[in-house]
Amino acid sequence: MRNEVLNLIPDKEKYELKSQILRAARSSTANIAEGWGRFHFLDSRKFFFNSRGSIGEILDHLIEAKDCKYISMDLYLSIREDCFTALKILNGSIRYLTEKNKLPPKQ
Repeated sequence: MRNEVLNLIPDKEKYELKSQILRAARSSTANIAEGWGRFHFLDSRKFFFNSRGSIGEILDHLIEAKDCKYISMDLYLSIREDCFTALKILNGSIRYLTEKNKLPPKQ
């Protein structure tokens, strides 16, 4: 997560919104790393889905930060685009694992 976002969140949100954004961002990348390190494709896919959920959390928290006027619309849109790019890459990885192993896609 870009530090510029965290630096804009006021101290009164230090243990609430700020912490939630940071934890969701860390969870997203940690799940990708853990999925990559798994031997079996089903384990990898499960962790990639978890990462996708964490990116959804980041987006939700950013909407809240924007609505509370902690971050600008331009910053929100920029980071939202980064999140959508990450989702596309993750979806491609999930699709690859699914097709390679002929699993039905998880909805």
